[in-house]
Amino acid sequence: MTKKERYKKVFEWFEENRPIAETELRYRDPFQLLIAVILAAQCTDKRVNIITPALYEAFPTPEVLAVSTPEAVYEYIKSVSYPNNKSKHLVNMAKMLVENYGGKVPETIEELIKIPGVGRKTANVVASVAFNVPALAVDTHVFRVSNRIGLTDNAKTPLETEKELTHYIPKRLWSKAHHWLILHGRYTCIARKPKCEECGISAYCLYFGKNVVIVT
Repeated sequence: MTKKERYKKVFEWFEENRPIAETELRYRDPFQLLIAVILAAQCTDKRVNIITPALYEAFPTPEVLAVSTPEAVYEYIKSVSYPNNKSKHLVNMAKMLVENYGGKVPETIEELIKIPGVGRKTANVVASVAFNVPALAVDTHVFRVSNRIGLTDNAKTPLETEKELTHYIPKRLWSKAHHWLILHGRYTCIARKPKCEECGISAYCLYFGKNVVIVT
């Protein structure tokens, strides 16, 4: 199977069997989404969703968060990974939104990546989910699953992975592809022990073809 054929088969399966593909983070507006995605770095969406309701209530707008302190924010997010750094990022993020963007979350990836705590992955997620910008964010799940399935040729960095995926995947599917690969990695193509027996794309998977022995 060629790489082009693998891409075609894999994403045809996702389109047919997983037509709805969305973030599992809970939010009501772009500001809340930006907060949630910053907190989700190296942390589970489940944990983020537990702590964000109280955080959103305490800091409902960029203006309110901007005049707070990292110490105050820390009390709401101390159960996530790297809470000290993320507390500082959130306050500085809000200050930049107020000072540079009139309290609004910018819609472009180029502007989003200027914000404290926002890397390319976070910018891609926010632009895609909040503003329907065609973008494909590469997190640890997307990076790992893409290599395992054979969508990428041992890409060494998230940016290499993003470039290869966006080269082969139709632009109209970029945003969904991000969620498809994340959810597949989270629930089926698990890092330590993939559930190949439950996987709908095993017939097109490079890892399955090389490593899984079918007993008849």
